Amino acid sequence: MEFSESVTKENLARAFAAECQDGARYQFMAKEAEQNQMFYVSTLLKILAKNEMAHAKTFYNHILENLKSKNGNVNIEAGFPFKKSELNHSLKEASQIEEYEGNNIYTSFAKIAKDEGFIDIAKTFEEVANVEKIHSQKLSQLHEMYTKKNFYKSATPKLYECSNCGHTEYKKEGWKNCPLCNYTQDYIIINLDQ
Repeated sequence: MEFSESVTKENLARAFAAECQDGARYQFMAKEAEQNQMFYVSTLLKILAKNEMAHAKTFYNHILENLKSKNGNVNIEAGFPFKKSELNHSLKEASQIEEYEGNNIYTSFAKIAKDEGFIDIAKTFEEVANVEKIHSQKLSQLHEMYTKKNFYKSATPKLYECSNCGHTEYKKEGWKNCPLCNYTQDYIIINLDQ
């Protein structure tokens, strides 16, 4: 099938736009986390934003590599979520969006790309779907920790590490200030299960 006539071309453009929006949303959430003195949560959200922009760039590159026309305009129609909410709800909503992208949108786009003969693009959609599922899990865990206010508490001893100086301790609860560099608890690395 000719790429310019394919559904895959439009799906790549939709995916590019969605990933750009997700990346921007995580940057906004990171800023809010920072304002709430949740510095390591902010760092995690910035990492997710960087991941989303890497996905967007991959989709963008597929379009450039396959589109033969000098006019690189791809018209798409899609809905994108715009909702103002506090960080706790944003984490939950973002988790749901990531889960839907991973389980439904990108798997569907991969099948269409395969059916149209674009095997490399299908593989990209499948790989991004897997990452989005992991993002969903991370965001869900952050939401649960945020709701329960237990970023730095555990029923059993676990490793706490300062993201500034690397100091580590096995404890049930993270320190208020790092014993080595005196950075606040908000800089403790939050280990998420995967």
